[in-house]
Amino acid sequence: MAVSVLTFGLGGCSHHSAPGTVEDTVTSGRIKVVCASEVYGLCSRERDEFRSLYPQAEIQLVAATSRGAIRALFAAECDLAVITRELRPEERRSAVLGRLELEGYRFARSGVMLVVHPSNSVENLALEDVRHIYKGDETQWSALGGSRAAIVPVVQPIGSDVTEFFVEEALGGEDLRARAITAGSDSEVVAIVAPAPGGAGYVSLGIPTPGVKVARVATLRGLPYWTPDLEAVYKGDYPLTRFFNLYVRASGPRLANGFITFITSLDGQRLVKDQGLVPTSVPVRFVRRSPMLSSHSRGDSISTP
Repeated sequence: MAVSVLTFGLGGCSHHSAPGTVEDTVTSGRIKVVCASEVYGLCSRERDEFRSLYPQAEIQLVAATSRGAIRALFAAECDLAVITRELRPEERRSAVLGRLELEGYRFARSGVMLVVHPSNSVENLALEDVRHIYKGDETQWSALGGSRAAIVPVVQPIGSDVTEFFVEEALGGEDLRARAITAGSDSEVVAIVAPAPGGAGYVSLGIPTPGVKVARVATLRGLPYWTPDLEAVYKGDYPLTRFFNLYVRASGPRLANGFITFITSLDGQRLVKDQGLVPTSVPVRFVRRSPMLSSHSRGDSISTP
């Protein structure tokens, strides 16, 4: 089985020496960062690495939803918002009406995976199949070419970032109407689906998936089915691909911009890679890829210079 290997280019940013005062500079001062819960662990690692270089930088992290992070940024309750999506049209309108000048930076690309029981003979799902499952229109796997086992949908909490993305992209914004089991996290989805022959759930790219099978996904029936490997996600071929973004007010503290510079540098992007996400702000190169469009491997091995 071929593996996609991703390497970084030699780009990046240079770091300034930490000044001798605690005034607001790109390497010193105090900021508050509200980040989506899904990337809180990554943000913590980025902060720790940044502060090891610049001890006079005090960075407070608070976990929230992406919606909550943007709300805090608009209300000047934080200096930097880290979210797992783009700004929504209504958020952009609010910024214009409020005369807020925002700056946004993409720092990672990710995806949402569909997981089923390993014994399930259904390996390919088009987004229309996923909609039928989660709208309750299809209740048996036999309708999708599988066994007569009942489909047991598993969902994550309404209002969570991953569910908002899933509803918007996989269900076209329509409500989740199927009778489903609610799981509190990605790992709980895997734990529920693993022993359930009819189970089906959605989880974030990069999490461990022991005991389940990751389905291939197509935008439409008849188009190629993609496994969320690194190259498919990087190029946007995988249908359930999303960007992670950093947003600041243009008039905000200089330290917020210094932290962004680090996150989007080669060192910061290595931490993104280590988290199982796809870097976006440094040059990348794939050195090997499966030739089968409908059967990409996940490409869990990534190398850096």
